[in-house]
Amino acid sequence: MEQQVDYIIVGQGICGTFLSYYLDKPGKKILVIDANQPHTSTKVASGVINPVTGRRIVRTWMIEEVMPFAVEAYTQLGRETDKQLVRQCNILDFHPTAQMQLAFDERLPTEDYLRIPESADYWRTYFNYPFAIGETNPCWLIDLHSLLDGWCNRLRERNCLLEQQFDHKQLVLEKSKVRYQNITAEKIFFCDGAGGATNPFFHLLPFALNKGEAILAKIPGLPNSNIFKQGLSIVPWKDDRFWIGSTYEWNFADANPSEGFRTKVETQLRQWLKLPFEIVDHWASVRPANIERRPFVGLHPVHHTIGILNGMGTKGCSLAPFFAYQLSHHIIHGSPIHPNADVKRFSGILSK
Repeated sequence: MEQQVDYIIVGQGICGTFLSYYLDKPGKKILVIDANQPHTSTKVASGVINPVTGRRIVRTWMIEEVMPFAVEAYTQLGRETDKQLVRQCNILDFHPTAQMQLAFDERLPTEDYLRIPESADYWRTYFNYPFAIGETNPCWLIDLHSLLDGWCNRLRERNCLLEQQFDHKQLVLEKSKVRYQNITAEKIFFCDGAGGATNPFFHLLPFALNKGEAILAKIPGLPNSNIFKQGLSIVPWKDDRFWIGSTYEWNFADANPSEGFRTKVETQLRQWLKLPFEIVDHWASVRPANIERRPFVGLHPVHHTIGILNGMGTKGCSLAPFFAYQLSHHIIHGSPIHPNADVKRFSGILSK
């Protein structure tokens, strides 16, 4: 039986979730195609929005715009799915060396997001640390699993979800529409994460995939009020469980968890934590990073019925809501996409 929709969205990670959400709000008929794989980059991610980054402690790109937008977006979507998706959870940075402490102290007078936490000695109950602690405020923690599950259930209830692996061989491009199996649509959008690097329409984009690993550990007694960082990050998960990671491997043989990472985490936790811990799970996934560290947003310069929302790298929690909104308004109202994110900047490459 023939099915007609306005838009097909491939992938229900954080990008596909927000793009389908913003296209659905004005009443567009959507269909999301997703295989619900267990270890996608969104499902393995920590869910942290951090306004500063790197050893030089600089502000992340567009953070003044994207962070408040993201917080409001998660709050609103949480209301609509009856879930609490976002809470403030500041980072406490336990400086591992005197040089790192000096770098932080030098940035304090000029960076509003940095401060010295009150009662820093309080944390000696839980941690060993030879140097001071710095705080990044505000930081936000997103419950990504509740986000994905809540929106997935909404899509199921409305018969807007096709739970299967997308097969590019079944996609047919026509003059002003696309056809997939028995479904026709005005446009199709690929929010396929690391799959974008092999997507036949977008594989020429400068993807630079990297592998990340994370540990889930049970740490009874550790407060869940903050994110704790000392090389590794300890991030509140659920109950007395904490997400611990992550790595950034640019050269990797496979996407499987490695014994080396687990050993590294165990060794550091024994030195850093004063509390007993138990490792209960170990995950790995491949992130859709790219050389430019700017997302890929917009319509294909040759195939105008095909679009992309991808390339968020490690900043998906902050960037995805903002650029999903921009892309939805570009499609519906013709409003512009930020030029540093618009995929049209690669028109020459994609036109080959």
